Amino acid sequence: MNKQIMTHIVAGYPSLKASEEIALTMIEVGVYFIEIQIPFSDPVADGPVIMQANEKALKAGTKVEDCFKLMEKLCAKNSTTKFLFMSYFNILHSYGVEKFCKKAQECGCYGLIVPDMPLDEEEHEHYLENCQKFGLKAVQVVSPLSTDERLKKIAKVASGLVYCISRYGTTGVSSTLNTNLSGYLRKVKKYIQLPLAVGFGISDKSHVQAVWQEAEIAVIGSKVVRLIDEGGNYLPKIEKFLKQIKDADRK
Repeated sequence: MNKQIMTHIVAGYPSLKASEEIALTMIEVGVYFIEIQIPFSDPVADGPVIMQANEKALKAGTKVEDCFKLMEKLCAKNSTTKFLFMSYFNILHSYGVEKFCKKAQECGCYGLIVPDMPLDEEEHEHYLENCQKFGLKAVQVVSPLSTDERLKKIAKVASGLVYCISRYGTTGVSSTLNTNLSGYLRKVKKYIQLPLAVGFGISDKSHVQAVWQEAEIAVIGSKVVRLIDEGGNYLPKIEKFLKQIKDADRK
């Protein structure tokens, strides 16, 4: 896989119409992967920027069905960008895992990122089973704390790509990256042969270049949400920022 960018939007923030416009801007720039986050009341892996976006989307009345409609619209408008749902397992459990996966497939979804779905619960929840049944990539999440044993388990069930949390803690813009990022990613690659996506704190061109030294995909999340938070006409700002990011050296 060539070096790529993954971006992140919170469905319904600042509005559902705006979410669609933001995603279309990302498509036009040439973003290869876009995560559509289904807003949740307790997004434990997210920092304050994305957490507040979740809160505002929920207050505006964004529902799971709205997220499916957004996914369907966006997938119908392009054939190159791959869209993933990012969510927490309580949403899938409440909706019905099989029903959710079937609906996601019908909308054109590429895969799911569910960071709080433990592999040990598969025999009860049938999450991986239903992802496979409906042709969805069950993107697994690893962190600097993941043990060799854990990475071996994940290697057996991961599909599409693996999301590597770059540091301890939650999402958010950061001025520096994990100083041991290269060593950590090399460890992951010992066990996992899929493309690696690196997120949490990736917010400028130098970060992207550092990620691309060892991984295939740099994930930009909180930085884009911050540009939206600034108000005004944020679409040109998002376009300019992502174009600069994509111009990073891909060697």
